Order: sequence, then structure tokens, then C-alpha cells
Amino acid sequence: MFHEALELKFNEGTELEVTFTDGMVKGYDMSCLYDKYPQLRALEDRKLFTSGYLIGPYVIVWNDDLDIGTDTIYEEGWTVKKLPPFPGRISGRAVMKGRAEREITQKQLAVLTGIDQSDISKIERGIANPTVGTLERIANALGMELKISLVEKEDA
Repeated sequence: MFHEALELKFNEGTELEVTFTDGMVKGYDMSCLYDKYPQLRALEDRKLFTSGYLIGPYVIVWNDDLDIGTDTIYEEGWTVKKLPPFPGRISGRAVMKGRAEREITQKQLAVLTGIDQSDISKIERGIANPTVGTLERIANALGMELKISLVEKEDA
């Protein structure tokens, strides 16, 4: 199963913390991989370590030689805390899927909508809370329809 990461935080040493769309926040110490992947020792350089970033929801990258899949962190890391799931991810998934189906980049969508590419990235990763107007602009640019509905809660 793929666990989608939303946010990356760097802690002391080579420990990082990743927040996932299901609300799980997982901790992971990269040093546990040194024996298997000696090149990861380079992450002891704090400047290099804190330069890492999420590429989409599935990979953390430092440079061409250093990366880790977020599933490893989810499955092998420790639970820091459990937050409520992030429902905003649903619209982000739809934007990403619509873009992929039309074979356009975030940058191209930014030009079509007048929305900054970094904001489109945040929407797709589920860490932005776009307005209805913003979602309408994206839907129009993708030739999609925006539907919003209120539904009864299921009885627990």
C-alpha cells in the first residue's frame, strides 16, 4: 500500500518526521540504514540533511544519490502521533489526476490558471486549503467540472 506524505520535518541528528494523509505522523532515524546503504552517512552533514524535500507524496530526496521512499518511513518508523485524516487531499488527488490525464505540468497549469506553481503543488499535496474560486479556475483550465456537496454523516 502506498502512504502519501504531506509534510517533512527535520529533527535532531538524522531523525526526520513525516506527516501522512491518513493523519499518522511517523519518526525515522536515517542512521539505521547506514550499514545497508553507506552512502547515507553523508546525511550526518546537517546542511545536507536539512536540504531534503518531498518529491510528490512518495519520495524524500537530498541529491541524485540520496533518497528514501515514504513507505519505508511509514512501515518501519515509529508513531509520533495520530492526527485526524486530511480530507483536503481528495481535491489535490483530483487535480493531479486531471493534470496527468491531460499531460500537462504544474507549470503549464499555473500559466493556464494564473495560480502560482508552488500553490498548485501545495494543493496537490493536500497541504493547501484552496478557495472555491481557486478550484473553479483549476477545473476550468483542466476542462473539468467542480462539484461540491453536503451529505449526511454516516451513523457511527
